[in-house]
Amino acid sequence: MSSSPTSGHRLLTLFPLALAAFLLLGASRLKIESSCSKTSCKHVLQRVFSITAMHKTKIKSSSDGVDYELESYDALRNGSCNIFEGEWVLDEPDSRPLYTEESCPYLTRQVTCLRNGRPDSLYQKWKWKPYACQLPRFDAVKLLESLRNKRLMLVGDSLQRTQWESMVCLLESAIPDSKKSMKKIPPRRIFTAEEFNASVEFYWAPFLVESNADHATKHRVQKRQVKLDSIYKHSKNWEGVDVLVFESYVWWMNKPLINATIGSLGIKEYNVPDAYRQALQTLGRWLDSTINPLTQKVFFMSLSPTHIWSWEWRAGSNGSCFNESSPIQGPYWGIGSSHQIMNAVRDALHDLRINVTLLNITQLSEYRKDGHTSVYSEQRGKLLTSEQRSQPEIYSDCIHWCLPGVPDTWNEILYAYLLYGPSRH
Repeated sequence: MSSSPTSGHRLLTLFPLALAAFLLLGASRLKIESSCSKTSCKHVLQRVFSITAMHKTKIKSSSDGVDYELESYDALRNGSCNIFEGEWVLDEPDSRPLYTEESCPYLTRQVTCLRNGRPDSLYQKWKWKPYACQLPRFDAVKLLESLRNKRLMLVGDSLQRTQWESMVCLLESAIPDSKKSMKKIPPRRIFTAEEFNASVEFYWAPFLVESNADHATKHRVQKRQVKLDSIYKHSKNWEGVDVLVFESYVWWMNKPLINATIGSLGIKEYNVPDAYRQALQTLGRWLDSTINPLTQKVFFMSLSPTHIWSWEWRAGSNGSCFNESSPIQGPYWGIGSSHQIMNAVRDALHDLRINVTLLNITQLSEYRKDGHTSVYSEQRGKLLTSEQRSQPEIYSDCIHWCLPGVPDTWNEILYAYLLYGPSRH
């Protein structure tokens, strides 16, 4: 490959999400921005796109750290603390990362950025600090005890798989080598803590409903097709699972339109937000008809943001997430995060008879332009070459995340809800 690729090659190589995000979000964003100044518009957008809003009330720390922790846990239980409102701070004392690439044998090469040549590690040191309380310290044994004789399953795409890898790494150090195991039963990956008779599983279903991208490994398809009213092929594998965590976003955003079917009707093109709503309705019907709210808990992860264009957070620049080493400061919402999709999730969960807990990790993750795998990852199963790394404008992956990293915080939040959250889910 030449060191100066043609513009055509560059366009074809860039993530197709870029074009889709512009087409899907540009019109709605322009409508909002036309009515406000550049500075105030950021605040307007942040309010429009936020699913859960709250006042930034700060709890003063007690002189007794234990009292402050108990106060925080009470705030979580009674709902007075919104843990999705806060800021990223460098961890003190220096207790992060919560595990390392070397300590966890279950990390895939896609996410091990340091091992793949990333020169900095500060991205592993940031801690999410809610304004109104603090996140409970992650205790692997406590979580395993709560999962005794139970199954925890994360369902979705490669971003959900990264969250699953993170969860496995957070737990595995508390289990003797002879008492843990990992196996693949496509489309599932299953980590088992034998002493607790507990499993932490990942299930590949990038659209949640059935599609032509459902094969566990051979899912690269040129023309994506979704069955908006069909879910049984997947859902039969979810029945009886004690804790289900769903996620689906980036696979929908390939183009503004998606080929889909409903019932016996033939294939037709649907606007992506409309198709997404139809898929969530199908999932919702299954949840309402199948989930026992007395014995099962269900969560839905809001969308994981992208950081493809650096001009969004640094005016006048022409880069990406490559070479970023610290979070974005101040209000920020990227054009790659669709408020139409966020609203569809909100509406779908509101219409359910059972309660599904939304974990709104989008805004807090928006700040983390520094946390992506960038050029320190692999493409189609192969690490990027030095020549490819020298062209970050083409090859930077600003969608997936390094581990340890941002998905660990998603799991700390899930942990908080499982152990200290409101009793009604």
